[in-house]
Amino acid sequence: MAMVGLFWIAEGDVYVGAKPSGLAPGARLTPEGVMALGDGQEAFFPWEDVHALAAEGVPVKSLKRNAGAVGQTVKRNVGMLLDLALGVGLGTEEAPTMTLRVTDADGGDTDLTVYTAAAIGYSQAEHDLSLELLTRLTEGAGTLHTTLAAMADWGRANGGSTPRASDREALLRTWTES
Repeated sequence: MAMVGLFWIAEGDVYVGAKPSGLAPGARLTPEGVMALGDGQEAFFPWEDVHALAAEGVPVKSLKRNAGAVGQTVKRNVGMLLDLALGVGLGTEEAPTMTLRVTDADGGDTDLTVYTAAAIGYSQAEHDLSLELLTRLTEGAGTLHTTLAAMADWGRANGGSTPRASDREALLRTWTES
């Protein structure tokens, strides 16, 4: 599994945000449509009914966010130690989420909750390129299938490691132009 921008690519599967497990919320992009996953948001949106995709509430890296992430890591570690010592759930904390908004041809919106894959947020460039890529996926069947196929092919060939930031940005640029 590898993170590239707002996308989590696990072999040939493409997710917006982190790949969910169990009842956790998420969204998978398939050649047929957008699949909402998780407890309470199971749904399927065929591409012919999807007019627009947008991500909202995306954490973007900043100096303040980086300092906050360090503080959260310390807090989480102290919480885990307390959990172990006392046998209680004081340190449990949910992963941050963002919203994938699916707009249909009639202008109706459905908001899907997805977990973010970047612990301290996404770079501004990855954020912007990812939003551009989401828009590109709704430009028509040819663009959609070519782009998703390129992302899935990369995922199968990559071996599961997340590339460096500059490589992630290059991949996103390539996919927005395919």
